[in-house]
Amino acid sequence: MLQRKPEHTGKLVFLSINKPRALCTSLALCTSIALFGHSVSAQNNRTDRIQREQIEEYCIGCHNFEDYAGSLEMETILNDPLSAHAEEWEKAIRKLRAGMMPPPGQDRPDTDDYLALTQWLEDRIDEAAPLNPGTKTLHRLNQSEYANAIEELLGIRIDPSLYLPADSSARGFDNQAGSLTISPTLLEAYTRAASRIARMAVGTWNSPTEMTYIVDADNSQNVQLDGMPFNTRGGIAVEHNFPADGEYAFSMQNFGLGSYIPGEKLEISIDGERMHLFDYTGLGIFVGMGGDHDGSLDVTLPVKAGTHLVGATFVATNFRPDIGLIQEYDRKSIENNDLPQVQYHPAIGMLKISGPFNAEMSVDSPSRKKIFICSPANADEEAECAERILLSLTRKAFRRPVTETDIAPMMTFYNEGRSGGSFDDGIELAVRRLLADPEFLVRREQEPANIADGEAYAITDLELASRMSFFLWSNVPDDELIDLAAANRLSEPAVLEAQVRRMLDDPKADAMVQNFGQQWLYLRNLPTTSPDGIFFPDWDAELRHAFQQETELLFESIIREDRPITTLLDADYTFVNERLAKHYGIPNIYGAHFRRVNLGPELDYRRGILGQGSFLALTWAENFRTSPVKRGVWVLENLLGTPPPAPPANVPALEETGENRITNLREQLTMHRQNEPCATCHAIMDGIGFALENFNADGKYRTMAGHPRQFGGQSSPIDATVELWDGTTVTGPSGLRNQLLKYSPQFVRFSVEKLMTYGVGRGTEYYDMPQVRKIVKDAEADDYRFSSLVLGVVNSPQFRMRMKTANNDLAGN
Repeated sequence: MLQRKPEHTGKLVFLSINKPRALCTSLALCTSIALFGHSVSAQNNRTDRIQREQIEEYCIGCHNFEDYAGSLEMETILNDPLSAHAEEWEKAIRKLRAGMMPPPGQDRPDTDDYLALTQWLEDRIDEAAPLNPGTKTLHRLNQSEYANAIEELLGIRIDPSLYLPADSSARGFDNQAGSLTISPTLLEAYTRAASRIARMAVGTWNSPTEMTYIVDADNSQNVQLDGMPFNTRGGIAVEHNFPADGEYAFSMQNFGLGSYIPGEKLEISIDGERMHLFDYTGLGIFVGMGGDHDGSLDVTLPVKAGTHLVGATFVATNFRPDIGLIQEYDRKSIENNDLPQVQYHPAIGMLKISGPFNAEMSVDSPSRKKIFICSPANADEEAECAERILLSLTRKAFRRPVTETDIAPMMTFYNEGRSGGSFDDGIELAVRRLLADPEFLVRREQEPANIADGEAYAITDLELASRMSFFLWSNVPDDELIDLAAANRLSEPAVLEAQVRRMLDDPKADAMVQNFGQQWLYLRNLPTTSPDGIFFPDWDAELRHAFQQETELLFESIIREDRPITTLLDADYTFVNERLAKHYGIPNIYGAHFRRVNLGPELDYRRGILGQGSFLALTWAENFRTSPVKRGVWVLENLLGTPPPAPPANVPALEETGENRITNLREQLTMHRQNEPCATCHAIMDGIGFALENFNADGKYRTMAGHPRQFGGQSSPIDATVELWDGTTVTGPSGLRNQLLKYSPQFVRFSVEKLMTYGVGRGTEYYDMPQVRKIVKDAEADDYRFSSLVLGVVNSPQFRMRMKTANNDLAGN
């Protein structure tokens, strides 16, 4: 007799019926199973009925066929299995998990019923979810990946924007397969780049070029720059690639306004070593107060080939105090601002580097050491040595073991170059061909034979190694990954976890900060952020850079220390230098270097991303005021994953008035949202923004609000007590943060969505959500630590599988 055990549902077992007693036992078990199954079915039916009744009571009133609120109609689909309309129900789940629905002012179930309804929706969809890992085949390297791969292969650091057009972004990231298209123009750019890079790497470059580096116009130049020697200030520091050994001309031009101070000195340094010191005596550069000056300081120096840190900075020999009556601001530059400000120190406007002149072949550059793993003693050994070099380079470039067949095209180019020149000329031409090869430029994944359309299958270990390295390093896999993958060991669970942890500990994981973190948190928008200098006279480039570095260091600490991802919301520490500490009102911090500081009760409002200047500066509205709406939208979009709908057309802007009856921005927005279509969305957004009104547009903490250009020049006390979207009343940044932490599971889900989008290279869709929830559930036991989320993504079908479609010859969505 064949039966199922209830504790092993779905597994068949044989039960002995050789004896009457065994038969009796078996029949009893059958009866028990039948009763148990009936009980479970009845319980499920009751649960389904109760939850559907809740939806009818609280949701159908708006989400019906006529009103169609939020482009979601539940009245019809409620009668079907939830899995049949998973896309629509996932929209509802997202809003429910963030506490956004029913909207403010509408009746809601009590907390237990609310959570039970949300869990029921998720359970019913997850248990019926089909396997759908999505599809993605061709995936071109983006600029960052291309530059990192060049450095890994050839040992030279390049600025990819000098060679390639800007990448398009989709779903918030510039590494999405569907947006990384390939055009004839782009292929020409890759070919030109390959030629220039190969010449620099091999050392055959001999024609002079010129590169100009411009200093930010609002750079005050009164602090030491990163990487510059102690006791220096201002100037400019750049990483410059010197293509060959030779002489290079350095020219500093467009000096800022200011007064000449006797004894000023300016030094040129390379990799921290002083190469030349100017006695700064004016020399026609400063001829009194005010005026424009076109003088320059020039010097020619010998430099070895390679990427070097070049600094042009002033020696900090003069710390003259301000004894005048004019108030000193942190911002020293005065372009386009009528500030009563004096620049006491000179400042560099640009640095030009030209060369090489009298170029020589470099025999010991970092790139040649990486390329020339052998050196032929005579002509008979050249072909064998060339094969060794190209096998090594091609293995890394193609991200897999290679054979002589794979390097045949490169050997053809080598032979052509060698026939008309030297051994080095042949290698240069072969490297040029390698860098233009589609297998280097495109991450292509092969399909197994006899796979039907719509069938899911596992990618190979080598393809997995490539996905992992571009996910965590934005770079090609290293030898250890390739070796394990070639032996088909990388997919073993213990090996895979060990490799993920090793990769997260590697310095190359900084790419997770520079590429994933910067784009998720919109840090790449900071360079274009600049409030009006009249109203924010302490804002300058140093402050803007400090804002960005603070957030990057916080994100890096989460990765390096394997902290919970929720640390981004409530970190009780931050990173500051003297400039940023002064802006925040943190005492006893000196010097330009960043250090970690704990945030005590007196600085509780600074905890987490909501207290950091990067977020606060990114969400200012106009030159002289904050925007509660933008801040609310940012939190909804980037922390909760519930962006509000786009505003309807022809919505009037906030009315500016000098009348005393409107005394602050809160009253102004209240008037703005009195009527639909503004009221519903603003009721969700505005509370978040007004809870953060203690932060000014430049991130400073304040208790009064108002500007001469607003509200008749009046200032008024800030009221940061608000009612949030879920009906909760909170006060200030701390109250808002604590309330957001109650929705931390939704924040974690959205973080996983972002990680999956970035890691897989396609947008996260509704059919991915069951797996996202599984990753979050599994990571809960580990307190949502960063490594547990990354491991969840790497182990997911979305990352380790693909689905064949009829058009799988194209890049995926």
